[in-house]
Amino acid sequence: MNTKKHLGILGGGPSALFLFKQLVDGKCTKAVVTIFERGRQLGSGMPYSTAGANDEHITNVSGNEIPPLVTTVAEWIKTAPKQLLDHFEITPESYNDYKVLPRLLFGQYLSAQFALLQQQAAGIGLEALVRFNSEVTDIIDEPDNGKITVEVNGDEHYQFDTVVTSTGHNWPDEHEGKIPRYFDSPYPPAKLRIKANHAVAVKGTSLTAVDALRTLARSNGDFTIEKDGKRIFHLAEDSPDFKVVLHSRHGLLPAVRFHLEDTHLKNKKLLTKEQIAAHIKENNGFLSLDYIFEKDFKDIFRDKDPELYARLKNMRVEDFVDEVMGTREERNAFRLLAAEYEEAERSIKTRTSVYWKELLGALSFAMNYPAKYFSAEDMERLQKSLLPLISVVIAYMPQSSCEEMMAMHQAGVLDVVAVGEDSEVEPLKNGGAVYRYTDEEGKKQEKHFETFVDASGQPHLSYNNLPYKSLTENKTVSPALLQYRDAEKGKAAKVEGKDVVTDEQGNYHLKVPGIAIDDNFRVINEQGDANPRLYMMAVPYIGGYNPDYSGLDFCEEASKRIMQTLFEEV
Repeated sequence: MNTKKHLGILGGGPSALFLFKQLVDGKCTKAVVTIFERGRQLGSGMPYSTAGANDEHITNVSGNEIPPLVTTVAEWIKTAPKQLLDHFEITPESYNDYKVLPRLLFGQYLSAQFALLQQQAAGIGLEALVRFNSEVTDIIDEPDNGKITVEVNGDEHYQFDTVVTSTGHNWPDEHEGKIPRYFDSPYPPAKLRIKANHAVAVKGTSLTAVDALRTLARSNGDFTIEKDGKRIFHLAEDSPDFKVVLHSRHGLLPAVRFHLEDTHLKNKKLLTKEQIAAHIKENNGFLSLDYIFEKDFKDIFRDKDPELYARLKNMRVEDFVDEVMGTREERNAFRLLAAEYEEAERSIKTRTSVYWKELLGALSFAMNYPAKYFSAEDMERLQKSLLPLISVVIAYMPQSSCEEMMAMHQAGVLDVVAVGEDSEVEPLKNGGAVYRYTDEEGKKQEKHFETFVDASGQPHLSYNNLPYKSLTENKTVSPALLQYRDAEKGKAAKVEGKDVVTDEQGNYHLKVPGIAIDDNFRVINEQGDANPRLYMMAVPYIGGYNPDYSGLDFCEEASKRIMQTLFEEV
């Protein structure tokens, strides 16, 4: 009865930080924890380390918007090394919790929080081991003896009772390294410190694209701030022909960060877990997209904004998206960006939210976890309509990034083009790529770029992309599937060539990215059984069931669900 449970946490980034916090807060001293981190620092992960950021990259959240840790950012700033603060030109007097931080500095904050949690763990007798420079290369489940083995660096093996996989982002290389000046992602961003005396094609307009843009701009010019506060971009003398062309399906730029009234995406008026479970039970096991859009978005405006509610109340998801996207697409992308910048400035100055945008973020957060209960039809609707809007509106681009984009456009070195859904990119052996698309006037375009950067964001990887071969070979995991509510639609989808399979009962299921997991992030095998030994919260491999994860809020919520289940078992 006194035997301790051995828990392995794979990855030492923000997800691991929140997992470890749950263990410490819960005083789970009956566990021995081993954390495997492929780098040399805990807490920062890819986004907040040199793997994902340079000095010029900044967070899109302020200190007051992050889930609680041991100390606040403002408290930590007062104790941070002066040399570190000087490097980023920040002082305790100039900082407040409504300001965003350089990402590398924020990574140091997260690392410091991990260290404080380690101290607390030692104080309560929670054993915690950390293994740096340890890349997980395989995971082998052993159901016969109730254990699970982790292979590290290809030849080291460690056995555990339970393992949580929190390895974070993964950017597979397909052409990079084989095709000159072709980048499968902008990460690590140091590789984009290149001279480009020509037009550079960037695929995507998400914050990933903004990251690429900030680095490329500094390698081929510089910014100054005039007396009136306006930012100006100046081309370097040796890059007179430098230019960046952003390509996106709708030709839209991310919306600008504004003041959030509810800083953690957990609006108290959202549906409870119990209400969602009751609805699923009454709806033949399916979560209705229309139901969650009605209850977690439209209905909340009844009291908050009756005038807007009157416009929304008879709209379906598609109607709402068409109206908002149509309004955005009708305007020039940079004029819209300037207008949203002014709106965001007013929002932050007066500390009043742009409420419909905030609620769209809350809706995304609320539907992410039960999304596995959508029918295949509703998931296809979600992917086609609502998610493209969400990805634009709740990107929360920081003001300085917006200012830099406007400055570059003003200088004639930044454009954005809409490429539709049928665009294609052909890598060229000699370097760069050809971009083919149909423009807004219906004309076919084919343009060659000497440098190409894929900045379309973290891809949702398939079941076959899972890097732990034993999990797929031994059928420990299974592909993520969503059932068609209407069998005829499933049959038609299969005829169309979509990745559709049938079960023994003749039901049609759509294969979606990643592996199947249950509500508590336990992996599910082909028999439909949840595995009590293995949890998966690495976002690239659960995108089919968690289509829109939300940074640190996702880390906190997922870690709570996992640790609640683990506490029950321990």
